[in-house]
Amino acid sequence: MKTFIMPGTDILAPNIVLGLMRIARKSDDEVRELVRTARDAGIDFVDHADIYGGELHACERRFADAMALSPSQRDEITIQTKAGIVTDGPYYDFSYEHIVKSVEGSLAALRTDRIDILLLHRPDALVEPEEVARAFDALESSGKVRAFGVSNHTPRQIDLLRKFVRQPIVANQLQLSITHEPIIAQGVAANMLDEQQAATLDGGGIVDYCRLNDITIQAWSPFQAGFFNGVFLGSPDYPELNAVIDRLASRYDVPAIAIATAWITRHPAQMQVVLGTTNPERVAGAAQGSDLGLTRAEWYELFRAGGHRVP
Repeated sequence: MKTFIMPGTDILAPNIVLGLMRIARKSDDEVRELVRTARDAGIDFVDHADIYGGELHACERRFADAMALSPSQRDEITIQTKAGIVTDGPYYDFSYEHIVKSVEGSLAALRTDRIDILLLHRPDALVEPEEVARAFDALESSGKVRAFGVSNHTPRQIDLLRKFVRQPIVANQLQLSITHEPIIAQGVAANMLDEQQAATLDGGGIVDYCRLNDITIQAWSPFQAGFFNGVFLGSPDYPELNAVIDRLASRYDVPAIAIATAWITRHPAQMQVVLGTTNPERVAGAAQGSDLGLTRAEWYELFRAGGHRVP
């Protein structure tokens, strides 16, 4: 498993993360097997959010109940969670009160005294960055949160926060897969008037922005064809892409899911892949893509087969 020190932190992080948004109805044994498989593959970084699981903090609580981590076991795992989405609306709330209340709820549900990384979950159009800064200061000074980041934010939204918060923004969690890649594809087709791929959909070069500012990109839904509308792996809707994936999987002697993972980890931005599966076999398979060195030609072949243009 490839690891790196996340810029802005002292966290030694794997480039694959175990996402736990779907464990609310899993048994203790199922949760433990999932986490054990991930740990055996070198994945000691888990991703939560306060809203995951159908009711507030449900997946965080399910994880804590199943794992019953001792203090030393807790120290071996990086726990990341998110705050900011209010499901009753739905709407977003980056107020001081909401952020602090959410973290307190996550700490109780997770049965821990600190969150390693807290992400602001989707942008709040009514954000008052001074409120965010006050919340971050309170959570950091109390030792309840070690590091801070965002999710689904544009460069300018991050700049607005950075004007007020003292802490570095260490991560930005963004949707990315071979077939859902506007944050990469736009740059490849830049300045092509008649090419829809050239349209800027991310606020202007978020990948380059994160690289310039030492912000780790965390790729969510790495196997989704689009926005929660099914996976592309094995899908009859993507015959050309799957043919390329299968050929490369045979060449490298890995499962197809490892090739889909490696397409992201091959990018020099040093991204993390956030797995959403609860299938231990798929977790183990994806982990094989952690340091699989696709060539440039192979990376671009997958890019083209995914439906994107290389001018």
